[in-house]
Amino acid sequence: MRIAVTGTPGTGKTTVTEHLESRFKDEGSDEILGDAETAFEVTHLNDVLERDGLYTDIDAARESKIADLESLADWLAGRDDVIIESHLAHHFEADRVVVLRCRPDILEERLLERGETEAKATENAESEALDVVLAEAVEEHGFESVYEIDTTDRDPEVVADALEAVITGEREPSAGDVSFVEYIE
Repeated sequence: MRIAVTGTPGTGKTTVTEHLESRFKDEGSDEILGDAETAFEVTHLNDVLERDGLYTDIDAARESKIADLESLADWLAGRDDVIIESHLAHHFEADRVVVLRCRPDILEERLLERGETEAKATENAESEALDVVLAEAVEEHGFESVYEIDTTDRDPEVVADALEAVITGEREPSAGDVSFVEYIE
C-alpha cells in the first residue's frame, strides 16, 4: 500500500510525518506502523529530489526547483508499503492521499517565519484558499481515496493521530470537508 501525504507548502507535512515516524520507528529501522510484513517506510520526496538531482530546472523567480515528475515516478516504481511525503506526493500512484490543510492567513505566517519571501507566502496562501492541491488530488485519485486533515492551530501529535487513523483504515475519506474560501472574499 502507498500513502501520499501532500498539501500546500507550510501545512505541516514534514513535521507530522516525522512525528509519526518517531512514534513507531524501531531503533535502527526505517520502518514504521507494523511488523516486517505490514511496515511502512516514510519517504521525504523533496529530499530525494534534492539528493538525486531529480529536477529539470530552477525557477529563479520562485526560488524553487522544477521537479522531474517522470524521474521521480521511476524512482518510486516498485516501492510499496511507503508513506510519500511532499507537496508533490499526490502526483504519484497511491492508495490513499492525505491532504494537509491550514487556514491561509496562518499558513502565510508560517511561511514568512521560515524565511519565504512575501510573494511566495502570499501565492501559497492563495493556493490554499483555492483548494489547488486538494483539487489536483481528487482529480488524480478520486474522492474515495482522498482524506483532508486541518492542521490549523493543532498540535502535530494530534495531526499525527489523524494521519495514523487514515493509514490504519480507521478514518473515512473526507475530501471537501475543509474550506477556506472566505480568505479570498
